[in-house]
Amino acid sequence: MARLVLASASPARLSVLRSAGVAPIVRVSAVDEDALAAALGPGAPPAVVVTELARAKAADVVPGLVRDSLGDDTLVVGCDSMLLVDGQLQGKPGTVEVARERWRAMAGRSADLLTGHSVLRLRDGEVVAQAADHSSTTVHFGRPTADDLEAYLASGEPLQVAGAFTLDSLGGWFVERIEGDPSSVIGIGLPLVRRLLADVGVSVARLWAANTAESPSV
Repeated sequence: MARLVLASASPARLSVLRSAGVAPIVRVSAVDEDALAAALGPGAPPAVVVTELARAKAADVVPGLVRDSLGDDTLVVGCDSMLLVDGQLQGKPGTVEVARERWRAMAGRSADLLTGHSVLRLRDGEVVAQAADHSSTTVHFGRPTADDLEAYLASGEPLQVAGAFTLDSLGGWFVERIEGDPSSVIGIGLPLVRRLLADVGVSVARLWAANTAESPSV
């Protein structure tokens, strides 16, 4: 059947998949992102960090799927996104103060949004195939006025998203252009996920057939 499970609480990722004709089951991972990134060490390449975080998130939800009898023929997708600025990875700022400083540093500049992707295929409760990789998209930021920036910060949106911005919502006002895949900037890169699905033996056509909007999502 090849049911798709999205191992993420991100409404933006869910929206991308739904707009692309797929209604996934949503299971949220409990991975400690900061602890895992720290365990990889300060010398870990940025692409490795986001990819390993995606692997961990996908793997984390597998036991629950097996327990709930959802591992017969299932695909699990894990994702992680971070903004690479001046050689440093930036995740979710968490506070207004951090988001403000990040925007002051990146306004009028460019940075690379890295998104790690991991796909696991389960059969009879066992992982029988897996594939992982990352995508990189260059984002060119505008210069919001002081009033615009404060209003954006007050909205709360930039506090809980990688790089303190969105492309598909309020933050889109302050993105001049991108070079690469728009869906990866939103949170899940469809071109890369399509290739990873092919690596584990599933086509987009099969994914559509088993994961339509009418399919149950639990």
